[in-house]
Amino acid sequence: MNQQLNARAAHLVDQLLESPELLKVSAHSIAGGGRWIDCGLQAEGGLAAGLTLARICTAGLAEISIIPGEVAGSGWPHLQVSTDHPVAACLLSQYAGWQISVGRFFAMGSGPMRAMAAREELFQKLDYRESASQAIGVLEGRKIPDEGVLQYLAERTGLPASAITLLLAPTASLAGSVQVVARVVETALHKLHEIGFDVKRIRSATGTAPLAPVAKDDLTGIGRTNDAILYGGRVTLYVRGDDQSIAEMGPRVPAMASMAHGRPFLAIFAAAGNDFYKIDPHLFSPAEIVFQNLDTGHVHRFGKVMPEVLRHSFCGE
Repeated sequence: MNQQLNARAAHLVDQLLESPELLKVSAHSIAGGGRWIDCGLQAEGGLAAGLTLARICTAGLAEISIIPGEVAGSGWPHLQVSTDHPVAACLLSQYAGWQISVGRFFAMGSGPMRAMAAREELFQKLDYRESASQAIGVLEGRKIPDEGVLQYLAERTGLPASAITLLLAPTASLAGSVQVVARVVETALHKLHEIGFDVKRIRSATGTAPLAPVAKDDLTGIGRTNDAILYGGRVTLYVRGDDQSIAEMGPRVPAMASMAHGRPFLAIFAAAGNDFYKIDPHLFSPAEIVFQNLDTGHVHRFGKVMPEVLRHSFCGE
Protein backbone atom coordinates (compact mmCIF):
# COMPACT_ATOMS: atom_id res chain seq x y z
CA MET A 1 0.00 0.00 0.00
CA ASN A 2 1.33 3.43 -0.94
CA GLN A 3 1.42 5.33 2.33
CA GLN A 4 2.04 8.75 0.68
CA LEU A 5 4.71 9.45 3.26
CA ASN A 6 5.71 12.92 2.08
CA ALA A 7 2.12 14.11 1.80
CA ARG A 8 1.43 12.98 5.36
CA ALA A 9 4.58 14.68 6.63
CA ALA A 10 3.80 17.88 4.69
CA HIS A 11 0.45 18.08 6.46
CA LEU A 12 2.24 17.93 9.82
CA VAL A 13 4.67 20.63 8.70
CA ASP A 14 1.72 22.86 7.82
CA GLN A 15 0.32 22.30 11.32
CA LEU A 16 3.71 23.09 12.85
CA LEU A 17 3.92 26.39 11.00
CA GLU A 18 0.45 27.43 12.08
CA SER A 19 1.85 28.12 15.57
CA PRO A 20 5.64 28.56 15.29
CA GLU A 21 5.82 30.83 18.35
CA LEU A 22 3.94 28.29 20.44
CA LEU A 23 6.33 25.51 19.42
CA LYS A 24 9.37 27.82 19.62
CA VAL A 25 10.46 27.15 16.03
CA SER A 26 11.12 29.41 13.03
CA ALA A 27 10.98 28.97 9.26
CA HIS A 28 13.59 30.37 6.88
CA SER A 29 13.81 30.61 3.09
CA ILE A 30 16.82 29.24 1.24
CA ALA A 31 18.26 31.05 -1.77
CA GLY A 32 17.08 29.36 -4.95
CA GLY A 33 13.91 28.05 -3.35
CA GLY A 34 12.92 25.74 -0.54
CA ARG A 35 13.00 26.34 3.19
CA TRP A 36 14.44 25.08 6.43
CA ILE A 37 12.72 25.02 9.79
CA ASP A 38 14.80 25.70 12.88
CA CYS A 39 13.70 23.42 15.71
CA GLY A 40 16.60 24.02 18.10
CA LEU A 41 19.58 25.74 16.52
CA GLN A 42 18.84 29.47 16.82
CA ALA A 43 15.22 28.91 17.81
CA GLU A 44 14.70 27.47 21.28
CA GLY A 45 12.54 24.50 20.30
CA GLY A 46 11.24 22.34 23.12
CA LEU A 47 9.38 19.15 23.97
CA ALA A 48 6.45 19.91 21.66
CA ALA A 49 8.80 20.75 18.80
CA GLY A 50 10.71 17.51 19.40
CA LEU A 51 7.55 15.40 19.42
CA THR A 52 6.32 17.09 16.25
CA LEU A 53 9.73 16.62 14.62
CA ALA A 54 9.65 12.90 15.47
CA ARG A 55 6.11 12.55 14.11
CA ILE A 56 7.14 14.28 10.88
CA CYS A 57 10.15 11.97 10.65
CA THR A 58 7.80 8.96 10.87
CA ALA A 59 5.41 10.56 8.36
CA GLY A 60 2.64 10.72 10.92
CA LEU A 61 2.43 6.92 11.08
CA ALA A 62 3.51 6.64 14.72
CA GLU A 63 2.05 7.86 17.98
CA ILE A 64 4.85 9.46 20.02
CA SER A 65 4.42 10.72 23.55
CA ILE A 66 6.21 11.42 26.82
CA ILE A 67 5.37 9.04 29.65
CA PRO A 68 6.67 8.63 33.23
CA GLY A 69 9.45 6.14 33.81
CA GLU A 70 12.48 5.34 35.93
CA VAL A 71 16.25 5.23 35.57
CA ALA A 72 18.29 3.55 38.29
CA GLY A 73 15.59 4.06 40.91
CA SER A 74 14.83 7.70 40.09
CA GLY A 75 11.82 9.08 38.26
CA TRP A 76 12.70 9.86 34.64
CA PRO A 77 10.63 10.87 31.59
CA HIS A 78 10.50 8.31 28.81
CA LEU A 79 9.44 8.48 25.18
CA GLN A 80 6.90 5.97 23.91
CA VAL A 81 6.59 5.17 20.22
CA SER A 82 3.76 3.02 18.83
CA THR A 83 2.88 2.24 15.23
CA ASP A 84 0.71 -0.11 13.20
CA HIS A 85 2.84 0.62 10.12
CA PRO A 86 6.36 -0.06 11.42
CA VAL A 87 8.12 -0.66 8.09
CA ALA A 88 6.75 2.50 6.48
CA ALA A 89 7.13 4.68 9.56
CA CYS A 90 10.55 3.51 10.68
CA LEU A 91 12.47 2.15 7.69
CA LEU A 92 10.98 3.93 4.69
CA SER A 93 10.76 7.27 6.50
CA GLN A 94 12.49 7.68 9.87
CA TYR A 95 15.79 5.86 9.37
CA ALA A 96 18.74 8.24 8.87
CA GLY A 97 20.11 6.40 5.86
CA TRP A 98 20.89 9.15 3.33
CA GLN A 99 24.40 10.59 3.48
CA ILE A 100 24.02 14.12 2.16
CA SER A 101 27.44 15.49 1.23
CA VAL A 102 27.68 18.72 -0.74
CA GLY A 103 30.96 20.66 -0.57
CA ARG A 104 31.66 21.22 3.11
CA PHE A 105 28.11 20.33 4.10
CA PHE A 106 27.49 16.86 5.48
CA ALA A 107 24.47 15.50 7.27
CA MET A 108 22.57 12.25 7.61
CA GLY A 109 19.17 12.75 6.06
CA SER A 110 16.06 11.12 7.46
CA GLY A 111 12.35 11.51 6.92
CA PRO A 112 10.15 10.65 3.94
CA MET A 113 12.20 12.55 1.34
CA ARG A 114 14.42 9.43 1.33
CA ALA A 115 11.58 7.49 -0.28
CA MET A 116 11.57 9.84 -3.27
CA ALA A 117 15.28 9.48 -3.97
CA ALA A 118 15.26 5.78 -2.98
CA ARG A 119 19.04 5.74 -3.23
CA GLU A 120 19.57 3.26 -0.41
CA GLU A 121 19.66 -0.49 -0.95
CA LEU A 122 16.91 -0.76 1.64
CA PHE A 123 14.37 0.67 -0.84
CA GLN A 124 15.24 -1.89 -3.47
CA LYS A 125 14.87 -4.74 -0.98
CA LEU A 126 11.54 -3.42 0.27
CA ASP A 127 10.41 -2.49 -3.25
CA TYR A 128 9.33 1.04 -2.51
CA ARG A 129 9.73 4.41 -4.19
CA GLU A 130 7.46 7.38 -3.87
CA SER A 131 6.35 10.25 -6.10
CA ALA A 132 5.02 13.37 -4.39
CA SER A 133 4.58 17.10 -4.91
CA GLN A 134 6.67 17.95 -1.83
CA ALA A 135 9.71 16.41 -0.15
CA ILE A 136 10.10 16.60 3.63
CA GLY A 137 13.40 15.80 5.32
CA VAL A 138 14.94 15.96 8.78
CA LEU A 139 18.57 16.77 9.53
CA GLU A 140 20.44 16.35 12.81
CA GLY A 141 23.19 18.92 13.14
CA ARG A 142 24.15 22.60 13.19
CA LYS A 143 24.97 23.32 9.55
CA ILE A 144 22.26 25.29 7.80
CA PRO A 145 21.46 23.88 4.33
CA ASP A 146 22.19 26.28 1.48
CA GLU A 147 21.24 26.60 -2.18
CA GLY A 148 23.74 23.91 -3.17
CA VAL A 149 22.24 21.40 -0.75
CA LEU A 150 18.73 22.14 -2.02
CA GLN A 151 19.84 21.72 -5.63
CA TYR A 152 21.47 18.38 -4.76
CA LEU A 153 18.24 17.18 -3.14
CA ALA A 154 16.11 18.54 -5.98
CA GLU A 155 18.09 16.58 -8.57
CA ARG A 156 17.69 13.35 -6.59
CA THR A 157 14.03 13.72 -5.69
CA GLY A 158 12.97 15.02 -9.09
CA LEU A 159 11.34 18.10 -7.58
CA PRO A 160 12.07 21.81 -7.84
CA ALA A 161 14.02 23.18 -4.88
CA SER A 162 10.98 25.22 -3.90
CA ALA A 163 9.12 22.00 -3.07
CA ILE A 164 11.65 20.86 -0.45
CA THR A 165 11.37 21.47 3.29
CA LEU A 166 14.15 20.53 5.71
CA LEU A 167 13.76 20.52 9.50
CA LEU A 168 16.89 20.95 11.58
CA ALA A 169 17.76 20.33 15.24
CA PRO A 170 21.17 19.75 16.84
CA THR A 171 21.63 16.72 19.08
CA ALA A 172 22.38 19.03 22.02
CA SER A 173 18.92 20.57 22.00
CA LEU A 174 15.67 19.53 23.59
CA ALA A 175 13.90 18.87 20.29
CA GLY A 176 16.97 17.10 18.93
CA SER A 177 17.20 14.80 21.94
CA VAL A 178 13.51 13.91 21.60
CA GLN A 179 13.69 13.08 17.90
CA VAL A 180 16.79 10.90 18.29
CA VAL A 181 15.47 8.87 21.23
CA ALA A 182 12.19 8.44 19.31
CA ARG A 183 14.17 6.12 17.01
CA VAL A 184 14.01 3.31 19.56
CA VAL A 185 11.65 1.17 17.44
CA GLU A 186 13.44 2.07 14.21
CA THR A 187 16.76 0.74 15.52
CA ALA A 188 15.14 -2.63 16.23
CA LEU A 189 13.63 -2.86 12.76
CA HIS A 190 16.82 -1.80 11.05
CA LYS A 191 18.85 -4.34 13.00
CA LEU A 192 16.39 -7.09 12.03
CA HIS A 193 16.49 -6.01 8.40
CA GLU A 194 20.30 -6.09 8.43
CA ILE A 195 20.50 -9.62 9.85
CA GLY A 196 18.03 -10.95 7.28
CA PHE A 197 14.73 -11.08 9.15
CA ASP A 198 11.68 -10.46 6.97
CA VAL A 199 10.54 -7.16 8.48
CA LYS A 200 7.24 -7.36 6.61
CA ARG A 201 6.28 -9.95 9.22
CA ILE A 202 6.23 -7.13 11.80
CA ARG A 203 2.67 -5.87 11.83
CA SER A 204 2.78 -3.47 14.79
CA ALA A 205 5.40 -2.22 17.22
CA THR A 206 5.79 -0.22 20.40
CA GLY A 207 8.84 0.90 22.33
CA THR A 208 10.07 3.12 25.14
CA ALA A 209 13.37 4.74 26.02
CA PRO A 210 14.43 7.32 28.61
CA LEU A 211 14.59 10.88 27.33
CA ALA A 212 18.28 11.76 27.40
CA PRO A 213 19.16 14.99 29.22
CA VAL A 214 20.23 17.82 26.93
CA ALA A 215 24.01 18.00 26.79
CA LYS A 216 26.16 21.14 26.60
CA ASP A 217 27.71 19.96 23.32
CA ASP A 218 26.65 17.72 20.46
CA LEU A 219 29.25 15.00 21.04
CA THR A 220 28.04 14.45 24.60
CA GLY A 221 24.48 14.62 23.27
CA ILE A 222 25.24 11.88 20.77
CA GLY A 223 26.61 9.75 23.61
CA ARG A 224 23.58 10.26 25.84
CA THR A 225 20.95 9.70 23.15
CA ASN A 226 22.66 6.52 21.97
CA ASP A 227 22.93 5.27 25.55
CA ALA A 228 19.21 5.91 26.07
CA ILE A 229 18.43 3.34 23.38
CA LEU A 230 21.38 0.94 23.81
CA TYR A 231 20.94 0.58 27.57
CA GLY A 232 17.38 1.75 28.25
CA GLY A 233 15.37 1.03 25.12
CA ARG A 234 12.61 -1.57 25.29
CA VAL A 235 10.75 -2.65 22.15
CA THR A 236 7.86 -5.05 21.61
CA LEU A 237 7.15 -6.31 18.10
CA TYR A 238 3.91 -7.99 17.06
CA VAL A 239 4.83 -10.46 14.33
CA ARG A 240 3.36 -13.20 12.20
CA GLY A 241 4.93 -16.44 11.01
CA ASP A 242 6.99 -19.15 12.62
CA ASP A 243 8.60 -19.16 16.06
CA GLN A 244 11.78 -20.99 15.05
CA SER A 245 13.24 -18.07 13.09
CA ILE A 246 12.50 -15.72 16.00
CA ALA A 247 14.21 -18.06 18.45
CA GLU A 248 17.24 -18.36 16.18
CA MET A 249 17.64 -14.71 15.23
CA GLY A 250 16.32 -13.05 18.39
CA PRO A 251 19.56 -13.30 20.41
CA ARG A 252 21.34 -11.32 17.67
CA VAL A 253 18.97 -8.35 17.91
CA PRO A 254 19.53 -6.50 21.24
CA ALA A 255 22.51 -4.20 21.69
CA MET A 256 24.18 -6.66 24.07
CA ALA A 257 24.74 -9.01 21.11
CA SER A 258 27.64 -6.72 20.12
CA MET A 259 31.08 -7.16 21.68
CA ALA A 260 31.26 -3.36 21.96
CA HIS A 261 28.30 -3.30 24.36
CA GLY A 262 28.68 -2.57 28.08
CA ARG A 263 30.27 0.89 28.25
CA PRO A 264 28.83 4.37 27.68
CA PHE A 265 28.72 5.18 23.99
CA LEU A 266 31.31 7.96 24.26
CA ALA A 267 33.82 5.44 25.61
CA ILE A 268 33.04 3.09 22.73
CA PHE A 269 33.39 5.97 20.29
CA ALA A 270 36.77 7.00 21.73
CA ALA A 271 38.03 3.41 21.54
CA ALA A 272 37.09 3.42 17.84
CA GLY A 273 39.29 6.47 17.27
CA ASN A 274 36.24 8.76 17.11
CA ASP A 275 35.23 7.06 13.86
CA PHE A 276 31.59 5.95 13.70
CA TYR A 277 32.37 3.58 10.85
CA LYS A 278 34.79 1.61 13.05
CA ILE A 279 32.09 0.85 15.61
CA ASP A 280 30.37 -2.52 15.26
CA PRO A 281 27.16 -1.62 13.37
CA HIS A 282 25.31 -4.37 15.23
CA LEU A 283 25.65 -2.35 18.44
CA PHE A 284 22.90 0.04 17.37
CA SER A 285 19.77 -1.60 18.71
CA PRO A 286 17.52 -1.40 21.79
CA ALA A 287 18.58 -2.94 25.06
CA GLU A 288 15.61 -5.28 25.20
CA ILE A 289 13.35 -6.71 22.52
CA VAL A 290 10.20 -8.80 22.86
CA PHE A 291 8.49 -10.64 20.02
CA GLN A 292 4.81 -11.45 20.42
CA ASN A 293 3.76 -13.92 17.75
CA LEU A 294 0.22 -13.11 16.60
CA ASP A 295 -0.13 -16.51 14.93
CA THR A 296 1.11 -18.83 17.70
CA GLY A 297 0.61 -16.74 20.83
CA HIS A 298 4.21 -17.37 21.89
CA VAL A 299 6.37 -14.63 23.44
CA HIS A 300 10.14 -14.39 22.95
CA ARG A 301 12.26 -12.01 25.03
CA PHE A 302 15.90 -11.06 24.48
CA GLY A 303 18.37 -8.64 26.08
CA LYS A 304 18.12 -6.47 29.17
CA VAL A 305 18.37 -2.84 30.22
CA MET A 306 21.45 -1.60 32.08
CA PRO A 307 20.38 1.27 34.35
CA GLU A 308 23.83 1.63 35.89
CA VAL A 309 25.32 2.61 32.52
CA LEU A 310 22.48 5.09 32.00
CA ARG A 311 23.03 6.65 35.41
CA HIS A 312 26.71 7.18 34.60
CA SER A 313 25.94 8.57 31.15
CA PHE A 314 23.13 10.86 32.24
CA CYS A 315 24.32 11.98 35.67
CA GLY A 316 28.04 11.18 35.80
CA GLU A 317 27.55 8.98 38.85
